Amino acid sequence: MAGLSAYRDQHFKGSRKDLEKKLEDSTTLYVGNMSFYTSEEQLYELFSKSGDVKRIIMGLDRNNKTPCGFCFVEYYFREGAENAVRYVNGTRLDDRVVRTDWDAGFEEGRQYGRGRSGGQVRDEYRSDYDIGRGGWGKRLLQEKNRSHDHFDMED
Repeated sequence: MAGLSAYRDQHFKGSRKDLEKKLEDSTTLYVGNMSFYTSEEQLYELFSKSGDVKRIIMGLDRNNKTPCGFCFVEYYFREGAENAVRYVNGTRLDDRVVRTDWDAGFEEGRQYGRGRSGGQVRDEYRSDYDIGRGGWGKRLLQEKNRSHDHFDMED
């Protein structure tokens, strides 16, 4: 499966063999490393160059329902998804290099971020400032707030 998908949905219900079969037949892609400001219209314009897009499901922060840097793109046919993996993966969209990977198929609920703060897990641990991904990483922001609170108490 290493050649088929580097991404592994930790919540997939089924065996590794079940997952491999779904990925082989899938017409759905996971798209990551997106700007929080990328619109569904921009995604449709980019991904429809590879084939007929059935639907785009924006990834949302679980708590405030705002975009959080990922989406699912579902094609009508496998060929369109294969073209997107081949030609769209690694291209720039909103000044970000987007990643595409095979997905076993969208199911309701997967559009929400799984991080503690409601967004993506990877944004919890980022230590840089990235305006396209909501500013500072959540963990770093919490540490800064804690040290600021501690400083205030010493005054």
